[in-house]
Parts: sequence; C-alpha cells; structure tokens
Amino acid sequence: MRTLNEYFLYGKIVDVSTAGQIYIAVPDKGKIVKVFTALNGAIGGGDADITIKTAGGTAGVITIAISGSGVGVVDTLIPTTNNDVIEGGVIEIETDGVSTNTVSVEICIVVRR
Repeated sequence: MRTLNEYFLYGKIVDVSTAGQIYIAVPDKGKIVKVFTALNGAIGGGDADITIKTAGGTAGVITIAISGSGVGVVDTLIPTTNNDVIEGGVIEIETDGVSTNTVSVEICIVVRR
C-alpha cells in the first residue's frame, strides 16, 4: 500500500543492450524505497545489469535475467544504502550493455518524502 508521502519517477532506457546511462531529475527530497523495471522484449547474450546511483553512490543493481526474459517481465530493487535524494538532484540509471537484442526497459522509482 502506498502512502501520500510517496511520489513516482519514470524513465526509459531505449536499448538495454547498449552500455550507457539516463538521468532522472528529482523534484523533492526523500529516500528511494523501491525501483521497478519492465522489459519490452526478450534479451539475448547475457543478463543485463541496471545500476541505480544517487549523489551518495550506488543504491543497488537490478539484474534482468536472460532466462525467462520477455515482454512485461518485471524486476524489483529495494535499496537500503545510498538511497537518499535531494530536491534538484538526479538519479543515474546505468545499463552495462552485456545483453543483446535491442529492447527497451521502462523504469519506475518510488520515493518516500
């Protein structure tokens, strides 16, 4: 159950199989309490690691497994360290590019004020 003290940030990695990163602006300070990824197709070659970073460092890694990957597969991270964010800051989301196939990944970040 969500509280009124939580807000959601969304992002998209256009190709999880190409190493790189995206940045999501933070509108209000808080703590990242959960991160969801939703895959838009099957990946090949190897697992894809998605690293979540804040100004404090790495908050955690979500591994999207090649086995069972496909449209609508959801993976979750509950960060316990380096998960504080500040108003006007950014959250960096990085993909290692180990997988193959051009597949996008939707990202939802839950922040608690």
